[in-house]
Amino acid sequence: MAMVNLTINNQKVSVEEGRTILDAANKLKIKIPTLCHLDLENIKFVNQSASCRVCVVEVEGRRNLAPSCSTPVSEGMVVTTNSIRCIKARRTMVELLLSNHPKDCLICQKSLDCELQALAAELNIREIKFDGERARHEIDISSQSIVRNMDKCILCRRCETMCNEVQTVHVLSPVNRGFDTFIAPSLNLPMNESTCTFCGQCVAVCPTAALTEVNNISKVWDALNDKTKYVVVQTAPAVRAALGEEFGAEPGTSVTGKMVAGLRKLGFDNVFDTDFAADLTIMEEATEFIHRLQHGGKLPILTSCCPGWVKFFEHQFSDMLDIPSTSKSPHEMFGVIAKTYYANKIGIDPQDMYVVSVMPCLAKKYEAARPELAHDDMQDVDTVITTRELAKMLKEANIDLMSLEDEDFDNPLGESTGASVIFGTTGGVIEAALRTAYEWLTEETLEKVEFHELRGFDGIKEAVIKINDLDVKIAVAHGLGNARRLLEQIRDGKATYHAIEIMACPGGCIGGGGQPYHHGNMAYLQKRMECIYKEDEGKTIRKSHENPYIIKLYEEFLGEPYGEKAHKLLHTHYVKRVKM
Repeated sequence: MAMVNLTINNQKVSVEEGRTILDAANKLKIKIPTLCHLDLENIKFVNQSASCRVCVVEVEGRRNLAPSCSTPVSEGMVVTTNSIRCIKARRTMVELLLSNHPKDCLICQKSLDCELQALAAELNIREIKFDGERARHEIDISSQSIVRNMDKCILCRRCETMCNEVQTVHVLSPVNRGFDTFIAPSLNLPMNESTCTFCGQCVAVCPTAALTEVNNISKVWDALNDKTKYVVVQTAPAVRAALGEEFGAEPGTSVTGKMVAGLRKLGFDNVFDTDFAADLTIMEEATEFIHRLQHGGKLPILTSCCPGWVKFFEHQFSDMLDIPSTSKSPHEMFGVIAKTYYANKIGIDPQDMYVVSVMPCLAKKYEAARPELAHDDMQDVDTVITTRELAKMLKEANIDLMSLEDEDFDNPLGESTGASVIFGTTGGVIEAALRTAYEWLTEETLEKVEFHELRGFDGIKEAVIKINDLDVKIAVAHGLGNARRLLEQIRDGKATYHAIEIMACPGGCIGGGGQPYHHGNMAYLQKRMECIYKEDEGKTIRKSHENPYIIKLYEEFLGEPYGEKAHKLLHTHYVKRVKM
């Protein structure tokens, strides 16, 4: 590729043709403030709306200031980023944004995580110079997952890029024009009436509190302080790879033992691991896959662990509802087992048991309320909080996570294998299923349990695994845009597979909408992924069907995998939803 030479702040630099001034400045480690810009490097998407004009710079020979995030470099270009003209322009743009923004920073859900707040402090803005009419909108609290507060929107268009280009859900778009513009679903519908999947990727990239998660912390505190309730908590595999970031740890630091200790200090009666239920999920999904394979069932089978993905195909591919596995997601399987098998084991009335899930995901909040995920007039899971919400609870209770001594999960629902841990990253579910399906089909021991071709950040990954005389074709997609491309190829007869894993969020659960904010630094996801695989490698048992507590659960309670009782408790059905 041709290189372009330019000068920035009297420093010479060469970058590839087609790059922007901002890219060139970053190469020189010259910081240019940005707000609307978002470079999702690992998934190769850039938000270049250039709507905020905070990153303006002077370009020699040009009359107007240029937005560095969207202005391509040219040979011999001379740029100044820190002139008084640039600084004054940036301050004015931020002051104008603040003039149309609520002044409730002290109680705002994004306080100290708000990029507008941080930028105002960086530019030393200590007063609002512009006063006048401010846009006001009704807050949308219709869904169980996402709160939409357009009073705090700065029209950066990040959410649009994520929803429309990355995820291809096409829910969010501008309504009205000029001062009256705001971002909303089609026809300005409330979120719960739209085709939103509640993946939360819009929340993950929103620089302010225009989009936030529904906060369930008070529900958990109420349950913990209710003496009539026996409160148990489960934690998803991706949580342990990111929670430490909220307490100053390096991204990718595993805090499994410290997390368990912190949850006990919060007052939970039992601290369990969703990984146990991930092993249970593999028992059901792998058996379902083998059953379809051997009895002429519908293929490919699609994994069904991700509720954002489930709602996506219910809206977008409702003609293919017979393809996904009917297995519930791990945290839902855990909920039903806790309120049946475990409640009976410890002599607790299931109505008195309260199950809390700590998830990296906003769609799990929606999923827990789905009517089909209930039994005996009880939801399988009572409340879902995110990784961020757990961090807030620990801080509220003055618990310093990183200073805690490691503790172990409670049993019998706390023992897990390496196969369950890798559920937290893209490719992990299908890899875990293959470890079990391979041994069951071949009746041979799988010595090398890693399937490296299913790992990494490629949007769509493919592999062919030899099992007996059959070449099993596997595909993995993460991000709903990649899922759409993959399913359209299958629908059109252009691709055939035996099994497919799909995760709604880029990177899988490690990049979930409820994880600590990465502020566009996608390197965080890589480090979280490495943490997950390291946990897998450190496990003594690395295949789900070898988990002794899972074996005991089937012997004592469930019978056989994919059997009558297992199907009644651990499987579900899907709903055809409107496509807009």
